[in-house]
Amino acid sequence: MNLTISGASGFIGRGLLKVLGGAGHSLHVLSRHAGTNLPNGVRLSVWDPEKGPPPRESLETADAVLHLAGEPVAQRWTADAKRRIRESRISGTHHLVEALASLPRRPAALVCASAIGYYGSRGDEILDESAAPGSGFLPEVCLAWERAAQAAEALGMRVTLVRTGLVLDARGGALQRMLPPFRLGLGGRLGSGSHWMSWIHLADLLALFQFALAQPIPGPVNAVAPQPVRNTEFTRELARAVRRPAVFPAPGLALRALFGEMAGVLLESQRVEPRAALAAGFRFRFPELGPALADLLP
Repeated sequence: MNLTISGASGFIGRGLLKVLGGAGHSLHVLSRHAGTNLPNGVRLSVWDPEKGPPPRESLETADAVLHLAGEPVAQRWTADAKRRIRESRISGTHHLVEALASLPRRPAALVCASAIGYYGSRGDEILDESAAPGSGFLPEVCLAWERAAQAAEALGMRVTLVRTGLVLDARGGALQRMLPPFRLGLGGRLGSGSHWMSWIHLADLLALFQFALAQPIPGPVNAVAPQPVRNTEFTRELARAVRRPAVFPAPGLALRALFGEMAGVLLESQRVEPRAALAAGFRFRFPELGPALADLLP
């Protein structure tokens, strides 16, 4: 399959390049930087998502497009950072669909990254793909981002929206940042620790993206393991995996002092279930947190 991928320089994108290339797919990457280091045989086109459509030649032979590009959410939310988070996703996706609309032969599918931030903080409510969006900055960004991607449906393309939860991998993302204090025995719950965390092992996320390319599952797909946990349980399992105590809680006020408005993401309660993926026949290698962490932190 000929695949075009945006956002391939992130740790999820790098993982996808490896597994998709290993599966024999022909890959064409869209990147802001001409000097992006890529595996042998992977083509590259330079694209700034905020400035206009990607080059036509990057899409002409594509059978499907994986759209992952976006400004990182895990940073202090200044006014400028929020603008970049919003515009990189919404304007970038609009520009991508604009380019797809100009093609005489269009890819069959657009698989677009999204996030469970779509749901906002919902306490103990069980959230599947039919749940309404929440309110606030991230839900509003996710809703507009998904609507921009869904415009490709009018072009005759299947659109799958992969709403990703907390991705676990020791070499990147949130877990990599958590490990140093936990390995020093300085880890602990966040706030009260009662909020739900919906997580996924990186290997399962990469497999789910591959599954979404191969299977006709349009609409949103929650990319989370079937068993979400409260933050207290996540803390306990991570401490067990690194064989250290975790007795230093991070109060909500301290988190807000450190991270500002973005601290709300760390304290949001999202009890999300992957009903669409399970109904389509996807099987998780790591449905439970303990074995997932044991695999990542042997």
